[in-house]
Amino acid sequence: MLRIYPVVLRTIEGLRRTLGILDHKDRDLSRQLRRCSASCALNLGEGQYSRGKNRAAKYHIALGSAREMLSCLEVAEAFGYIPPVSSEMRENFDRIIGSLVRLVERSG
Repeated sequence: MLRIYPVVLRTIEGLRRTLGILDHKDRDLSRQLRRCSASCALNLGEGQYSRGKNRAAKYHIALGSAREMLSCLEVAEAFGYIPPVSSEMRENFDRIIGSLVRLVERSG
C-alpha cells in the first residue's frame, strides 16, 4: 500500500464537519466535495494494483481530484461558508498533491 493512501483517508475523515456545514449552506458544493474526495481515494486505490498506462491514468485522475478537493474548500471559504482551511489540512493537501505529482511522473 502506498504511504499516501492513509493520509488521503484521514483527510477525508477530517472533512466530515465541513461537509455537514456545506450540506446546509450549498448542497451542490457539498456533493462536489464528496464526489472528488471519493474519486481521489478510489482512483489512488485502484492505481496501486494497475499496470502501465492504466496506473498512470488512475494516479492522474486522483491528482486532479485532490486538487479539486482543495478548490472546493477554497471556494467554500471564499463564500464565507466555512472558516479558513487549517494549516494542518493545507499541509495534508500539500503532501497528497506532491506525492501524486511524483507518482504521475514515475508512472507516465
